[in-house]
Amino acid sequence: MADTPTPIKSLTLNDLTERFRALGQKPYRAKQVIEWLYAKRVKDFAAMTNLSADLRAQLAEQFSFDALEVVRVLGSEDTTRKFLLRLGDGALIESVLIPASPALYGEASDRRTLCVSTQVGCAYGCKFCASGLDGFSRNLHAGEIVEQVLKAEEVSGERVNNIVFMGMGEPLANFANVMSAIEIINAHWGVGIGARHITLSTSGLAPQIRQLAEQPLQVRLAISLHGATDDVREKIMPVNRKYPLSVLLDACEDYAERKRQTIFFEYILIENVNDRPEDAWALAQITRRIPSKVNCIPYNTVEGLSWTRPSEARQDAFMAVLREADVRATIRREKGHDIAAACGQLRRQTEVGRGVPTAPRTAEDSRPYL
Repeated sequence: MADTPTPIKSLTLNDLTERFRALGQKPYRAKQVIEWLYAKRVKDFAAMTNLSADLRAQLAEQFSFDALEVVRVLGSEDTTRKFLLRLGDGALIESVLIPASPALYGEASDRRTLCVSTQVGCAYGCKFCASGLDGFSRNLHAGEIVEQVLKAEEVSGERVNNIVFMGMGEPLANFANVMSAIEIINAHWGVGIGARHITLSTSGLAPQIRQLAEQPLQVRLAISLHGATDDVREKIMPVNRKYPLSVLLDACEDYAERKRQTIFFEYILIENVNDRPEDAWALAQITRRIPSKVNCIPYNTVEGLSWTRPSEARQDAFMAVLREADVRATIRREKGHDIAAACGQLRRQTEVGRGVPTAPRTAEDSRPYL
């Protein structure tokens, strides 16, 4: 039985160079292929005309493109666009192109940010998120992550210059593939987006945060916090049972010290769950411990979940407590609320609508973490 072709966009330049050496080819051939992939954006080996016909045929046998198919594109009045994408095996994922946003992570307002997915579904069961409602299927390989960026630029006709790993899935549970994708997205020979314009978000996998601190790239780290005490956070984030706040914050301190970086705490405001004044004061204590900035986001309604979005008056009261405590904090009344832009919603609506069965949590890399 023939070996399964390797997705070529999952390979870094070094990876591809080694593969070419194994084929008896000169290393510069790998650079030629990389240029075709990322500078010229070709979609077929036949288009790589400075390679011999024999080499192109050999590449077509050993490698695959695994292009993503655009199933739907939803646009909102504020020009946020959500892409529903079909993978080679038929699974669906989402990515969201977000237009210029004032003070998004402190960046200038001309940024175009793409929120990418790293898994099909999610095993971590965060209580505000649609991604995990139907379980976990599999990790994305690096090429499927990279291709989301290329596809968004192709469809929109616009340059993506900011990446956030905040789509479907837990990025740090797919560590190796995400690290390879980040290398390709960041590299001058790849997509060419600076490391400080790449933000990786996690629900709180403390060991992997420490592992990330050892990586050379200066990507930014965001923590899906959503609760400033263990009692509150466990209601929202089941992962807190394995990695409670004391363990998580120790890992964050280590990351901030090693990287000399500010950490971003994402805090979704849910009415009568984590939006009380005492919750704000508890959050202020965390920010005194770690160089950080808090991004507060009013809950984005998800069909099938019972949480409620706080009124703007409750949101403002929460922010007032943070300001009184001198916390660096912004409130992001998110774009795309009218296009089901919360993570996993469009995929779930599509699969439920066509009778697709939910994904079981039986894959080896979706084993229970609690």
